[in-house]
Parts: sequence; C-alpha cells; structure tokens
Amino acid sequence: MRQIEIRENEAGQRFDKFLHKYMPLAPSSFFYKMLRKKNITLNGKRAEGKEKLLKGDQVTFFLSEETISGFQSGDISTAEYQKAYGKLKGITVVYEDSGILILNKPSNVLSQKAKETDISANEWLIGYLLATSQITPDQLATFKPSICNRLDRNTQGLLIGSKSLAASQAMTELLRLRQIRKFYRLFVKGRIDKEELLEGYLIKEEEKNRVRLVTEACEDASYIKTRYYPLKHFADRTLVEVELITGKTHQIRIHMASIGHPILGDFKYGDRVWNEKYKSEYRIESQLLYACRLEFEKLEEPLKQLSGKTVIAPVPDEFTMLME
Repeated sequence: MRQIEIRENEAGQRFDKFLHKYMPLAPSSFFYKMLRKKNITLNGKRAEGKEKLLKGDQVTFFLSEETISGFQSGDISTAEYQKAYGKLKGITVVYEDSGILILNKPSNVLSQKAKETDISANEWLIGYLLATSQITPDQLATFKPSICNRLDRNTQGLLIGSKSLAASQAMTELLRLRQIRKFYRLFVKGRIDKEELLEGYLIKEEEKNRVRLVTEACEDASYIKTRYYPLKHFADRTLVEVELITGKTHQIRIHMASIGHPILGDFKYGDRVWNEKYKSEYRIESQLLYACRLEFEKLEEPLKQLSGKTVIAPVPDEFTMLME
C-alpha cells in the first residue's frame, strides 16, 4: 500500500490526469479497473477519475510497490534544469510569491525551447526552484513549473512563471482574456510627438520567421492592436513606451516599422543603414525592446497576492547608455 497527499502544485487537475502522470506507463484501462475495484481511492472513497483534486486530498494505492514502480518511468532527471540554471547568466527574479514568479530575461535567451536540444528560461525556472528547495525531483513527475508568456529571443524583460498548477491555469486564463496590461520600451527612428493607437492584421510567414501586416481581415490573419506614446526625444530617435493590447509574434516590431519608425537594432524589419551606424558605434546588434512593466487588476485566489500590483523591470544597460 502507498498513500500520498496532494500538494499545492498538483491541485486543480482531474484525478485521472494525475494518475497518468504518477504512473505514466500504465494504460487507462488499468486505472479505471483499479478505481472501480477501490484498489485506488481518493480520501478513502471510491472515485471515478473525473474529480478535481484539492490540496490535502489523500490518494491511496492498495497495490504492491512492485506494481507501482513497474508503471513509473524511474527517477526524474534534473540535469537539464541544473545545466540551464548554471549556464544562463543574467536572469533575475523580480517578483515571487507562493504561486507565481516573474523573471527579468536578458537578450539572447529563449523563453521556451524551440527544439529539444535548446535550453531556455523555462528550464532555468525549474532549476531555480530546485536550487532553492521549493520543489523536489519527484514532484516533477506530476507537475512541471513553466513560463506562461513568451518574449522573442532578443527581446528583454518580464516573463511570468508558474509554481503551481492552479496558478498556471489562472495566469493562462488572464493572458488569454488580455486582463494583464503589458508595457514595453523601445528606441525608434525619427521623432514621435503624440500618442497613437495602431490596428491591423498580421500574417505569419513561418518559413521565413517573419510576419506581414495587412489592413483588412483575411484567412490566416490575426487582429493586432498596439498603443504607443513618446517619452523623450533625441537627435535621430525617440524613446517610446508601447502598450501591447493584443500579443502576437513580432507585433510591436512590424507595427512601428509600418509607420516609418522602426525599432533601433531591428535588422529584420528596420532601417539597415541606421542600424549599422549604431552597431558600429555602440555595438547594438538586436532590437532595443524590453518588456518594462506588468500591471495586474484586482485578483482572487490563487493569484490574490498579485492583486493590484505593478511589476517593473530594471532598465537594460543599453538603454541607460543611450539615455546618457
């Protein structure tokens, strides 16, 4: 017999989903048979598998250790998480509570893997939680903490990570409903004097890793909406703050380029001659764009600790240099 207690980072999922994670080599038919015969129980009672688990629930397996172990996939390897935590430099935690943490991601770091051999902020997050004893390797069998939003590899700034399943589900829903205000800062070419709201439709060109902006709705096009306003003027550029109202790949970059104010350092959508000048003089090699601020509305559990908060990223060194 084995008995386990459901922890915070496992609560919120269906019982049968949990069982499949706990014993991934067992077929669905095995679980339903064991539930029907009460060889697996929830809080001492027969269960169907559709129940939503709560923190503190007791799961009892009236099975031999040999049977349980045979359906498990062995020890969870933490090597890739430890590698990411040690290798990816410059990531810092700017906010943390029991369910959520917010990272400041530097340029040239992936938010999540693009291919299996990559290491990303997602693996760094798990490595950090292991290093600070907030999770144990065995807990990774039933829930893996993860990054909830994404930034381009060379876009710096705030990334939201979840530490529990309930927080992950709630944060994903907030992002889906666009109930978090997301702000970015960037240098653009030329002078901008007033606030403006931009709208349009974005088409992804997957094979080129580019997007294209069109003015009318069409097949495979996503609606995008961006608000921007100037903060400070310089000789050939303006420091701008953008509110990302929708959130699509390269949205800010293509929208600013479309109005004749491309982002400094953006060699994909920007002004190459202008960018080469700054690359030569200041070593600016990628877009000067960072996710500077997140504003949260009034929230309930499991995100209550974030309710009404504003989280601000440190100003990147390149921005400080060009401000001076």
